[in-house]
Amino acid sequence: MRRLIGSLVLGAGLAAVSLGAARADTLASALAHGYEHSGLLDQNRALLRAADEDVAQALATLRPILSWSAQTALSTSSQRRDSASGVVGVDSFDVSSQVSLTASLLLYDGGQTRYGLDSQKALVLSTRERLRQIEQQVLQRVVEAYMEVRRAAAFVELRRNNLQLITQELRAAQDRFEVGEITRTDVSLAEAQLASARSQLAADEGQLAQARAEFRAAVGRAPGPLGAVPDARVPGSLAEAQAIARREHPSILEAQHSISVAEINIAAAEAAKRPTVSLSGTLTVDDEFEDSQQIGITANQTLYSGGRIASQVRQAKARRDAARGALINTSRTIDRNVENAYALLAVARASIEASGREVRAAQVAFDGLREEARLGARTTLDVLNAEQDLLDARATLASAQIDETLATYVVLASIGRLTAEQLGLAVQVYDPVAYYNLVRNAPSSTSEQGKALDRVLDAIGR
Repeated sequence: MRRLIGSLVLGAGLAAVSLGAARADTLASALAHGYEHSGLLDQNRALLRAADEDVAQALATLRPILSWSAQTALSTSSQRRDSASGVVGVDSFDVSSQVSLTASLLLYDGGQTRYGLDSQKALVLSTRERLRQIEQQVLQRVVEAYMEVRRAAAFVELRRNNLQLITQELRAAQDRFEVGEITRTDVSLAEAQLASARSQLAADEGQLAQARAEFRAAVGRAPGPLGAVPDARVPGSLAEAQAIARREHPSILEAQHSISVAEINIAAAEAAKRPTVSLSGTLTVDDEFEDSQQIGITANQTLYSGGRIASQVRQAKARRDAARGALINTSRTIDRNVENAYALLAVARASIEASGREVRAAQVAFDGLREEARLGARTTLDVLNAEQDLLDARATLASAQIDETLATYVVLASIGRLTAEQLGLAVQVYDPVAYYNLVRNAPSSTSEQGKALDRVLDAIGR
């Protein structure tokens, strides 16, 4: 089902003049494209479908197994005597054929097969959560690539504006030198500053090219003019965010399902001590159309295996304990990640406030120094230094604004809500249950459900 984009409505671009009549590329469209064209997501969706098939295969072991076999044999015999007796060799040939149909059914195995089925179902749930983790990683990479392109573009725009200002200052210095107000040294300082600005512009343009390359890798297409991005909606407090993460984060849910798998495997290992009972029957027809039937029940139980079964039980318990430890470690890691994300958000917001004040102060200082330089009270170097301070302050502010937006999406990822469904992306959200429902009953390839599965897989393959 397609979901229209809701709260994630993205606005106009950073440099409106450079956009012209072009339509801004939004973060929502980049996220949607990245979601729909991610090879990593396709890979892990296929792995989930493979896990679904493990459930079908486990279920199939509880059903009757039918098989047939056919055999044809040619037998010969020869008899040779001495030629002096007048008797020559006698050859005989015999051809025999038979066809057999065999059926077998597991009647009882102490619950091993049933536990195996339950274990596979728990593994499917665990794999679904791993897929959600991959989805978050894919979308977070898109967000980071999008914002880094905007950061690099902002730096290039600032550097170009700075280059224009330095060019103007150089012309003014040359004019003042011609009338004898300043020395040749002042002109040289302006020329050196201009050369440095051109070098920095080239470096920033290189960073922009790299950011665009990462965008293509993350999204699957080249970026257009990028629009502004509002901050994501995040929980109002750290405690609330951590509570959400403990309930919803896919890493924690995967660890919980892993514990379930381990506990089921303990029961399966203990069930290996019990007897196994199976029913089998065979119908055989030979080339004389004579038939024979055989039906029987087989029971067996391992009485002694050299300690192997006891070792398997202990091993299963050790793996359960390891899974429990992994859950504790994962929970603490998630708590730490949420706390770090909120710390980054707080730092970015504080930096925006401080940088804003710095920009205003640097602008006042630059305007004043430039005016004083015109009156001869300041040198060209003073003006160039003030201009550099203003550029640095503007760059810091632009970077802090990017960092604030990035931090809000990091918070979403840290609590497990950076998904296509939570963001309301206008995409066909992948349903991990749909394929499972088609295969969980282990349909045969000739059934209607099996044919429907073939059509689904053909569509996926295209």
